[in-house]
Amino acid sequence: MSLHGLRLASSVVAIGVSILSFGVSLLGGQVTGASGRSRVYVAEVDALIQPVSAEFIAQTLDMADAAEAELAVLMLRTPGGLVDSTRDINTSIIEARTPVVVFVGPSGARAASAGFLITIAADVAVMAPGTHVGAAHPVSGGGQPMDDTAAEKAASDVAAYARSLAAQRRRNVELAERAVLDSESFTEEEALAASPPLIDLVVSDIDELLTLLDGREVRRWDGRAEVLQTQGAEIVTVEMSWRQQLLSAVAHPQIAVLLFSLGTLGLTVELWNPGGIVPGVVGGLCLLLAFFAFQILPVNYVGLLLLLFGLVLLVLEMLTATFGVLAAGGVAAMVLGLMMLIDAQAPELQLGWGFILAVVIPFAAIVMFLVRLGVQAQRARSVTGSVGMLTQTGEVIEAIEFGGAGRVATHGEIWNAIAAQAIPVGTRVKVTGIDDMVLTVSPEPVVERDNRGADQL
Repeated sequence: MSLHGLRLASSVVAIGVSILSFGVSLLGGQVTGASGRSRVYVAEVDALIQPVSAEFIAQTLDMADAAEAELAVLMLRTPGGLVDSTRDINTSIIEARTPVVVFVGPSGARAASAGFLITIAADVAVMAPGTHVGAAHPVSGGGQPMDDTAAEKAASDVAAYARSLAAQRRRNVELAERAVLDSESFTEEEALAASPPLIDLVVSDIDELLTLLDGREVRRWDGRAEVLQTQGAEIVTVEMSWRQQLLSAVAHPQIAVLLFSLGTLGLTVELWNPGGIVPGVVGGLCLLLAFFAFQILPVNYVGLLLLLFGLVLLVLEMLTATFGVLAAGGVAAMVLGLMMLIDAQAPELQLGWGFILAVVIPFAAIVMFLVRLGVQAQRARSVTGSVGMLTQTGEVIEAIEFGGAGRVATHGEIWNAIAAQAIPVGTRVKVTGIDDMVLTVSPEPVVERDNRGADQL
């Protein structure tokens, strides 16, 4: 290659390297933000603590780590949830490279049970005025009552977990244990005034939180100390995906019961009217979503069995003559089942009387109506085929001799017919039997009128 060619190639390479360097610098600017400000990721968790909540929180912390954010804030308000999901969330908080703040807010909110354990596991625990935490005594996830030994083991296990979290975070171990063993709750003032405190700050909103945290040293789980720089930070709000919103929404007692009711009705309609397809598909989908919710919620399976038993009684009422006894029993079983279905003390998880009656009464009415239609269809006389010819009437168009055959017009058709007696042409007859393609007929009774105009046979 000539000297001129070498110089030209070198120039092209230099220009390419310059363009690539400039593009990399632009790309880096997009990642850190054009303003160069630090980022704070904020996610709102307003639901039961269950697998969907755990997935969403882990996803938020992963995003904050990937963006090298200054801070991740979890706005928490929850009545509680599953212990396993709580442990998963706390593991995500502990392993996150980004410092994590759990903010129980806004005012009037609470973080009970599982929410309390998440709060004391955070790098920075914060509460808004008028909030409270605590009441973390464990209950049976399946809804069945635990015997004294099992209850003591479960409470001891969760209490040890709470003590471990509080000790590692240098928070009040005694209050953490009392929240589990004695189901105690604490206001924001009580939590902050304790020695040592259960929480770190009481603030009204995110802006005040970022102002107070600016320049504050935070001690991480592994003992490292980090100084936060939150002044003028860019707030990045993280929301649940549509899939997470859907799954989180169905994990609510009222939604789960409605899905169960609709699913049962859909499959019932499909079984009584095969080939409808839509009722079966919708019913199956609703039942699957309902069973997903029942896995998450503290469901009492005795209550669920009572619901199914009540449905069976409603169906039997339409098949037997009990004058409403089975129907009343079915409605009572469904009401008791819904009362027992959710085994939790949190008001948010309870099924009120208004909701129970609003579900049971229409559900019972619809099921009984559908069953009645099905029974009537089963008992109705067939109008097609050979069975449908019985009791049909017609007229003799070719005389039927004794011991011989003739022809009759009936059902819009002409049939060969026999009879136990001779029947002349024009006589009205009724079909009494059918053998292959030959009808057995008999004359219809002749109705005569007396002088007063009354009908006589």
